[in-house]
Amino acid sequence: MFSSKLTVAVVDDDEAVRDALSNLLASLDLGVATFASAEDFLASSACHAAACLITDVQMPGMSGLDLQRHLIGDGNRMPVILITAFPRDHVRQQAEADGAFGFFAKPFDGGLMIDCIERALAAKGANG
Repeated sequence: MFSSKLTVAVVDDDEAVRDALSNLLASLDLGVATFASAEDFLASSACHAAACLITDVQMPGMSGLDLQRHLIGDGNRMPVILITAFPRDHVRQQAEADGAFGFFAKPFDGGLMIDCIERALAAKGANG
C-alpha cells in the first residue's frame, strides 16, 4: 500500500495504545517510531524524519496540542492526528484550527484512522 520508507511517529503515554497503533501501521507497510512523551519525540530524529504524527492530547508534561503548536512554531508541517480519551468540542476546535488532519476519541475506529493516515500521507507527499 505505502512505501515502507515512510515512518509514522506515535506519541502516547499509554503503552497499549502505542502497541495497537504500531500493529495498525505495520499492517499498512509503514514504519513506526513510538514515544511515551512529546519530549522524547522532540529529542529524537523522528521529529524531522517522520511523514506523519499521531499523538495523544492528554499526557504528562507537554500535551498533544502543545506538541502540535511546537512543531508549527518550528516550521515543521508534518501532518498531525490527535487522539484522546476525553473528547471535548473546544479541544477539537483548537486542534482543527491549528491544522490537525484528524481528531479521534479513544477507542477509535481502525478503518477511519487508516483513511485519515492515508489522507495525511498523501498531503505530505503533495507538500513535500
